[in-house]
Amino acid sequence: MTAARLNRLTPYLFLAPAGIVLVVALLYPIGYMIYASFLDWNPSQRIGEADWIGLRNYTNLLGDAAFHESFFVTLKFAAIVVGCELVIGVGLALLLDRKIRGMSALRTIFILPMMIAPIVVGMMWRYMYHPNVGILNRTLKDLGLDPIPWLSSSEWALTSVIIADIWQWTPFIFILALAALQSLPRSALEAARIDGAGAWQQIWHIKLPLMMPVLIVTGLLRLIDAFKVLEVILVMTNGGPGLSTEILALRISRTASEFRELGEAAAMSNYLLILLLVLTMAMFLYSKAAEARAMRLRAAAEAG
Repeated sequence: MTAARLNRLTPYLFLAPAGIVLVVALLYPIGYMIYASFLDWNPSQRIGEADWIGLRNYTNLLGDAAFHESFFVTLKFAAIVVGCELVIGVGLALLLDRKIRGMSALRTIFILPMMIAPIVVGMMWRYMYHPNVGILNRTLKDLGLDPIPWLSSSEWALTSVIIADIWQWTPFIFILALAALQSLPRSALEAARIDGAGAWQQIWHIKLPLMMPVLIVTGLLRLIDAFKVLEVILVMTNGGPGLSTEILALRISRTASEFRELGEAAAMSNYLLILLLVLTMAMFLYSKAAEARAMRLRAAAEAG
């Protein structure tokens, strides 16, 4: 083997261990899940003993009302929590993007909720929502108001879970948005001030457009995570009352563990995977457009 050929192969040799790990730890489980979705498989069988049924699991799910309900609950939950977290997180970042004494301690306090284990978050909010001893209903009673059935009513249960998720994950948006704000080119902001732009004009026409690439990636990460939330909902409501808080991740878990339908659970997982891939590609394309616009704004600011 010549020295030139060896030099060409050297990068691939260094990448080979990572490639092997990627295939074993990522691609093989995904392929296993896709294969299992075409089987009538239950936990009492080895996968090789399961009957091949083709697309039956997928077609059955298309006519399954419970699956439809879980699917729409998932979409509703993810859209509301990510939207609210972006608005609140970016708003706090804009509000605190200034020199404030004790800012380091303030940031630490803000990120504490996202450092707590999901199981603990679920238990904590479950006790806060307790109809008799929970602090929320006790406060309402002290104010002379009627208590709210936070977790026992289908009208309030999803709202209660959404509040808990917003409390835990808004700090994630806040920290990244604040970092994006502090990395903006000061020349663009100074040029806007010289041109007479007010605070709101700077936010809408300078800050938010330049922050958009970071915000899109941040929102996408939260959106993917919101589709996979399990522990908090499992502890707080276990998907109830009825199916009012049963998102797809919980439906998949119950289908595999309680209903013992591993093939159907794998098909649900593939539907969820396809949905996340579509959303990721859409956000990626939008991110490219937003990044190009931000680069044009930066170039214009530097030229000015």
